[in-house]
Amino acid sequence: MAATAAATGGGKATVPKSGAISKGYNFASTWEQNAPLTEQQQAAIVALSHVVADRPFPPKLAPEKVAGFENSLSISTKHNIGEDSGAIEAVLVNTNQFYKWFTDLEAAMKSETEEKYQHYVRTLTERIQTCDTILNQVDETLELFNELQLQHQAVATKTKTLHDACDRLLLEKQKLIEFAESLRVKLNYFDELENVATSFYSPSMNVARDNFLPLLKRLDDCISYVENNPQYAECNVYLVKFRQLQSRALAMIRSHVLSVLKNSSSQVLAALKNSAGNKASVSEGVEASAIYVRFKAAANELKPVLEEIESRKPRKEYVQMLMECHKIYCEQRLLLVRGIVHQRISEFTKKEALPSLTRSGCAYLMQVCQLEHQLFDHFFPLSSEDVSSLAPLIDPLCTYLYDTLRPKLIHEANLDILCELVDILKVEVLAEQVSRRGESLAGLRPTFERILADVHERLTFRARTHIRDEIANYIPLDEDLDYPAKLEQLAEIKSETSSSVQSPDISKTWYPPLEKTISCLSKLYRCLEPGVFTGLAQEAVEVCSLSIQKATKQIAKRSSAMDGQLFLIKFLLILREQIAPFDIEFSVTHKELDFSHLLEHLRRILRGQASLFDWSRSTSLARTLSPRVLESQIDAKKELEKSLKATCEEFIMSVTKLVVDPMLSFATKVTAVKVALSSGSLKNQESAISKPLKDQAFATPEKVAELVHKVGSAIQQELPRVMAKMKLYLQNPATRAILFKPIKTNIVEAHVQVQSLLKSEYSPEDIQSVVDTISIQDLQAQLDSLM
Repeated sequence: MAATAAATGGGKATVPKSGAISKGYNFASTWEQNAPLTEQQQAAIVALSHVVADRPFPPKLAPEKVAGFENSLSISTKHNIGEDSGAIEAVLVNTNQFYKWFTDLEAAMKSETEEKYQHYVRTLTERIQTCDTILNQVDETLELFNELQLQHQAVATKTKTLHDACDRLLLEKQKLIEFAESLRVKLNYFDELENVATSFYSPSMNVARDNFLPLLKRLDDCISYVENNPQYAECNVYLVKFRQLQSRALAMIRSHVLSVLKNSSSQVLAALKNSAGNKASVSEGVEASAIYVRFKAAANELKPVLEEIESRKPRKEYVQMLMECHKIYCEQRLLLVRGIVHQRISEFTKKEALPSLTRSGCAYLMQVCQLEHQLFDHFFPLSSEDVSSLAPLIDPLCTYLYDTLRPKLIHEANLDILCELVDILKVEVLAEQVSRRGESLAGLRPTFERILADVHERLTFRARTHIRDEIANYIPLDEDLDYPAKLEQLAEIKSETSSSVQSPDISKTWYPPLEKTISCLSKLYRCLEPGVFTGLAQEAVEVCSLSIQKATKQIAKRSSAMDGQLFLIKFLLILREQIAPFDIEFSVTHKELDFSHLLEHLRRILRGQASLFDWSRSTSLARTLSPRVLESQIDAKKELEKSLKATCEEFIMSVTKLVVDPMLSFATKVTAVKVALSSGSLKNQESAISKPLKDQAFATPEKVAELVHKVGSAIQQELPRVMAKMKLYLQNPATRAILFKPIKTNIVEAHVQVQSLLKSEYSPEDIQSVVDTISIQDLQAQLDSLM
């Protein structure tokens, strides 16, 4: 076994170290890691390893022979030890011979037992060498492939570089082409200078030629380009030259427009002269046909040029040029229209009154303005919306109408005519015509508003004059103060007049200042501005109330105080009723400067108590000399209400005294006696005063019966006359009822007071025998019957 092990060890030692073995081991371990065996597979391998561990004997050796051989071997060995040792000792002489014998024996055993293993080792060694050779060839092949790949990459890189270079060259070529094209386009603007200059300076060049407007457009494009690119060389020089050409072109356009318009005007004037012949004037239809139709046809060649100028309006040069064309157009049109308009307005002035003249003049001027706007819109469609474009034409025509109307307005004193003028201008002209037609008549609005303002001013002045002269300073005639006779005559006329005949105007029966006040305010209400009308209305109502109060005093002297009171009540009620529909406040605020405090300040300064130069104190010069602003508000309507209330109260008290004055005096005396008794101030007359009331001198039953009789007579005689006067002055039963109600209450209260005194101070026998009193219910029925 030792020899076998030595042989095996020697065999293993002879096996060369190969890369194939290591690679095979690495492959097996990698395989084991990547594809591990399951438990079942591992169990099978273990079983196989156990089976292989026990090597079977060769087939030629039976198991029994082997066992006998082993036993005999061991016995023979033991038996022959002595013999072998003796033989060795006899044969093997020395150690060398032993080693030789042992070597030979070992070699024989090796050759017999391990020959097949040696053969296997040699085969494996050859295979390993073959694998190493193949691996070397594979490595060399891989190196060749790597080298080939590197070369391919180098070729690909060079190819890509070449391709990129080609692309870059193409892009550069395209950029150069574009740059050259851009440069050529930019240079074209500068190169156009010579071409445009040659064309514009040509003797045959004029605005009517077909190539003029395209050349002008090209010139404008060049100017715009040069202005937007000031960084180019000699840009300013080219810009100056381009502008010179533009100025020349615009001057040619201006001359052409002026020439065509003048020729058109000449043709129109010639046509008007031929149409007129020997006639003094030309009909309006012929005028319109010549002035508008023929002028439009004659100047129609300007339309393309003017439209081209309008289309370039954002440029300042063309804005100025367009304004000059507007001016030239308006001047030529004014030469044609002015004479005809002046003639027509002069004819209106000779034939018509001021209202009709205003209406006709405004209507004619609106017609002319509308026709001119239509003609202007034909030549300047984009400028027709601008009102100021036609101002040089429209303003002189409006001025002539204004100059014609203003002297007549200044001398007009009739309020009715002035109000009619306001209605014509405000309603018919401005509201209905100018506002409805819009842009075509917008140029006339300032003039019409100016005329209306003058009419307002004149109307305000005349209204103040009318209020002062006809109302405040009105001097009443005798027939104006003939009350109540005037009302009695009016009542007789009404009773005699049948119901079929229309009743006369009630305002004619009013007191003249009242009638003039209401008439004036009703006319001014729709004509003046609310602020102006408020001031005039406040003033008119105030002076009208004062005028009625003055007339009341005169009527009280001529007739009676009651007539004066009823007159005042009547017309103050009418005035309050008539001003109620006016939707305004009849109040104005007056501001005035008050210097009354300066005297005290000056006294303090002279005494040394204040300084002129101490600006920090309230007594300084600036504060001292500063006036006070005093505001006072005057409300004519409230003053009217106050006067009416006071007059009604005065009338009620006067009628009450007229009827029940004895009862009131009696009640007053009784009250005085009771007060004296309660105070005890009259001790020396205690015996006289302490007597019963019926024993007093003024309160005897006979005196009481007498005062009751007087009051009853007054109720039956005086009170019906008062009611008759009230019916005469106050036709409205509701007004009379309101005014009579407190009178009735006072009369009833006086009777109640007297009857309560009689019941408390007199015996029933005295009352029945002497005093004949009326019951309160009968009294109320008697008073109600008077209504």
